Amino acid sequence: MISIKRQMYNPLAIAIGFCVVLTFLFGVLWFLVPPPPKVIEMATGFPTGLYYQFGERLKTEVASEGVKLEVKATGGTIDNLALLDDPKSGVSFAMIQGGVADVSKYPNLVSIAGMFYEPVWVWYREPAFKADGGRLQVLGQLKGKRVAIGNEGSGTLALSTALLNASGISENQFTAEKLKPDQALTKLNNGDVDAVFVVAAAEAPILKKFYEIPGIRLMNFDQADAYTRNLPYLSKVSVPRGLLSIEHDLPRQDIQVLAPTATLVTHSNVSPALISLMLGASYDILKSYSRLQKPGEFPSSAGMDFPLHVDAEIYLKDGPSFLHRHLPFWTAVWVGRFVKIVIPLLVIFIPLFTYIPSAKNFLLRLKLAQVYAELREIDKNAFNPELKEKNFKDLEVIEKRVGNIKVSMMDSKELYDLKGHVGDVRARLTHLYS
Repeated sequence: MISIKRQMYNPLAIAIGFCVVLTFLFGVLWFLVPPPPKVIEMATGFPTGLYYQFGERLKTEVASEGVKLEVKATGGTIDNLALLDDPKSGVSFAMIQGGVADVSKYPNLVSIAGMFYEPVWVWYREPAFKADGGRLQVLGQLKGKRVAIGNEGSGTLALSTALLNASGISENQFTAEKLKPDQALTKLNNGDVDAVFVVAAAEAPILKKFYEIPGIRLMNFDQADAYTRNLPYLSKVSVPRGLLSIEHDLPRQDIQVLAPTATLVTHSNVSPALISLMLGASYDILKSYSRLQKPGEFPSSAGMDFPLHVDAEIYLKDGPSFLHRHLPFWTAVWVGRFVKIVIPLLVIFIPLFTYIPSAKNFLLRLKLAQVYAELREIDKNAFNPELKEKNFKDLEVIEKRVGNIKVSMMDSKELYDLKGHVGDVRARLTHLYS
């Protein structure tokens, strides 16, 4: 017990204790600022769609930074939302079609950025609209027709339903076919459906399969402005003649279409480093997506359903952080973690440094107080002849300890006073035992 008590006055023991506390705090903060995962999963869409193709290109880009992106094929936006909202699915990112999600049902999801326009292409067979001169110009003309409106779980189904409802067309006024794009393509080619809704970017591979169907045309949304006023998540996009295929002259004239924005969505607790990684990779990819959007228009903070993550907002406005701009990805991650940990520690400990002089003086007084306590004990036992040898031995130990004490010039008086008192005790013992 005496040994422990003495260590309490030992500056070395106090310094070691301080280092232990500092190490503990650093470890706790290190745990609270975890590194981003090295393997992430992203929900996309059908393998023939641009969501999946975009995911594959992202996979290649992020692989060069030491992150493995697993691209998951799904039925579309509705499926992607369900996977992203399910903590057991393992999905961290998903492509979401604008205007489909009920944001109130997904309070923990945020947008990273809008990636590209995803127009609503309504392909139709001219013979089915002979009464209208072989042209489909307003959705009201679909009454009594056989229409493929998208498969269950897809954003196409949700958007086509919204457009038909806005057009005043009820389910009993046409024959709805809930088909996947490839199924709809086959039925359109065979004449089993009159029109097909396809929601896809102009670069999507699935669109190329429609080109060779004889007698096919693309709908021009004459009421595009009206739809964008009623459905604000839609944009009006102009499509020049032949943009999709010069060879097949599609479309056969300049048309205007409606387009939601395809958005990359994730969880609100996503690592900021992953946001920087995904946005940085998307910039290079989207340079080739230039048919309908202007150069540099995407990634964008416009046209999104979910709120924009604060780190994504900063990135879109100012670009990557200093660390990610000048260092490799993982080096920037570890340096960033270290900085995030050190700054809170400095906030805690810098004010303590101002108390160092006071603490140093306090430690000296503790050390002197210990010596005086031992001198008092010797003084108390001085009149006991049986403790003569012990008293002189303890006093010799005290003298050696006092002789090894180092103090600053400002504290010299306290040390010399102590030495004088030690000398007084020795003189008293010598007088009593002589």
